[in-house]
Amino acid sequence: MAPITALGYGAFKVGRNQKTKYGHSYELPTEQESDRLLNSVLDLGITVIDTAPSYGLSEERIGRYLSHRREEFFLSTKAGETFEGESRYDYSKDAIVASVHSSLQRLRTDVLDCVFVHSHSDDVAVLTETDAVETLLDLKAKGLTKLVGFSGYSCLSIRNCLPQVDAIMVEFNVNNTIHAGVMQEAADRGVKVFVKKGMSSGSVPAQQAIPFVLENTSVTTLLLSSLSVEHLKENIWRTSDE
Repeated sequence: MAPITALGYGAFKVGRNQKTKYGHSYELPTEQESDRLLNSVLDLGITVIDTAPSYGLSEERIGRYLSHRREEFFLSTKAGETFEGESRYDYSKDAIVASVHSSLQRLRTDVLDCVFVHSHSDDVAVLTETDAVETLLDLKAKGLTKLVGFSGYSCLSIRNCLPQVDAIMVEFNVNNTIHAGVMQEAADRGVKVFVKKGMSSGSVPAQQAIPFVLENTSVTTLLLSSLSVEHLKENIWRTSDE
């Protein structure tokens, strides 16, 4: 498994620009632009790339342009949500197994470093009323993923999943600190903490957002999503300068 850097790359924008939660619209990068961007992420020293089946072309493009560098980065994806104009959720055993196998194919890899349950807003029900986590644990035992994670919304679901999972993914930023306590509980258990929406979907400037998140000692990785190599360079410089 590749080393895990404090900054990771969230590859949503590489593959999807429909029904996003960002405050501005954007054009999807071309194939050539995607190739340059994804390879630049690794060239800049970022070793964590996070994607999902619901991120449109993201998995396919990562597989196409980075599979030859697979040993250089920690690769995480998700299972439970798909997107074709609308989000669809299926946490059944068959759906989770099929999702992971499809992700492996699209990403052109034999094993994933982490697969997160991609929960919807009723994440407590996803955790307690479906077999999603148990199915991923079985796939981990079979060697298809090295870690199992849970990406959720509520402190209750995150706290309850900690005995089972290796990683969590939560929102944490200047405007939303509700997960601070459970993040520390996770870190105390040795569970990796991945932070999404560290810039509050673009409403908090990077120079304020990044130090705020990374100063929290429970955080393993802050995931950033950008289509600009220059912005990524600036953010890495800002991190090393802190």
